[in-house]
Amino acid sequence: MHAAAKILSANNAEHYTWGQNSDGWHLLRNEALSVIEEQMAPGASEQLHFHHKAQQLFYILSGEADFEINKEHYHLHAGETLHIPPGTHHRILNNGDANLRFIVISSPQSHGDRENIE
Repeated sequence: MHAAAKILSANNAEHYTWGQNSDGWHLLRNEALSVIEEQMAPGASEQLHFHHKAQQLFYILSGEADFEINKEHYHLHAGETLHIPPGTHHRILNNGDANLRFIVISSPQSHGDRENIE
């Protein structure tokens, strides 16, 4: 028997806070796949880290994102995406003056599979 479909958004999904003034909402959460909508305030950044098993795809919904990936820098705008393979040192930063909203998809889920660098 299959579970009933459930419509989720940041208004009713499981919420958590992380880092510096940042929010996340679990849109899908299981061992094989995680889909999270996240919001970062201006000036917020994530600690440099990597995942042993999880690959991640970041999709920018609004605002602009800066990424540090293996000591290289990338700047993304709304509508752009970036793939992070397992073992890749990375972090996301909001160097802009507006909130940054994005979707991060992890396979398998990244929670419990993170190792900080700094």
